[in-house]
Amino acid sequence: MLKKTVMSLLCLSLAVPALSFAETATHAVKPLTPHQERMKTCNADAKGKKGEERKAFMKSCLKGEAAVPAAKAPEAKKVEEKKVEKPKTEKKLNSQQMRMKTCNAEAKGKKGAERKAFMKSCLSNK
Repeated sequence: MLKKTVMSLLCLSLAVPALSFAETATHAVKPLTPHQERMKTCNADAKGKKGEERKAFMKSCLKGEAAVPAAKAPEAKKVEEKKVEKPKTEKKLNSQQMRMKTCNAEAKGKKGAERKAFMKSCLSNK
């Protein structure tokens, strides 16, 4: 009995440090990614800003743009929205899409069951 107790204590004393080491090894500090570094820096620079002002500042800071003055934050947002607009490109429509476009244009003014019946017959005609 005494021998089993001693062996149990010996095994336990060896297992605890091993488990402790394994836990610290898995929770090692990982280096921050460049985006995380930028977030950390921008967040520190945004101290004291709140609401829309902070949102506009963080958006421009994370993009790498120059800091936006506090008074001009809402204006900067409008300017950014204008920049973001992309030119619309025409996609080539397949035959089903062309048929949908044509039938939809012809169905103007029709509603409910009448429109549904018209669209069904229009789309089924090839």
